[in-house]
Amino acid sequence: METTNKKTIGDYVANDFRTAALFSKYGIDFCCKGNRTVAEACEKKALDANQLEKEIKAILNSSTDQTTDFKSWPLDELIDYILKTHHTYVAEKSKVLYLFLDKLCKVHGSRHPELLEIYKFFSGGAGELANHMKKEELILFPFIVNMVDAQKTNHPIPTAHFGTVAHPIAMMQDEHSIEGERFAKIAEMTHNYTPPTDACETYKVTFAMLKEFESDLHKHIHLENNILFPAAQDLEIQLIRLGKLAHAQI
Repeated sequence: METTNKKTIGDYVANDFRTAALFSKYGIDFCCKGNRTVAEACEKKALDANQLEKEIKAILNSSTDQTTDFKSWPLDELIDYILKTHHTYVAEKSKVLYLFLDKLCKVHGSRHPELLEIYKFFSGGAGELANHMKKEELILFPFIVNMVDAQKTNHPIPTAHFGTVAHPIAMMQDEHSIEGERFAKIAEMTHNYTPPTDACETYKVTFAMLKEFESDLHKHIHLENNILFPAAQDLEIQLIRLGKLAHAQI
């Protein structure tokens, strides 16, 4: 790989927009001052250039391709993956996108009023996603993990207060549909995340991040709707038949 000490910050962001969130994290302007090298930017901010270069390389070397057979995973491990990969992603990227979209609205909103609507849609979606994930983290996922534990041991577990696991799953699926439609609307408003001809670097990065956010959301929902949730319902039926779970009230 080419060493980082000769490339400018703008080069990195142009080649891989994922680095924009890293520069933003350290308060480094990749847009108006993107012609600086990492070393120059770090010197100005009193940051460790070597450490930042390591983090940049980690991003550039990371792969977004997914060939893992998640259907073969134990449900508790799949939940752990969803939490660490997708729930963490939503929480972290939402903060960055809030800032970027707010900046775009202030700088370009007069010429591109659609940005205000995009910001409104994203803010609503990110807020609802945060509430949605909390319900999974505090209610649904712990119960599924308890069922996995019951399957491994001879200790039965009580029926959950929501009756059958199908109830919260149906709610989560409905909320998934709402968010999928919301981000489809954002894609439509951004012309499939195509920045206008007068877009600055921040504009381009923000649209690229929105596109990645939607892509991650699709993977996130796929893992839950198509793998985790059906398996959890099958496991509940197995536990009832084995007498490890009282018959759920439907």
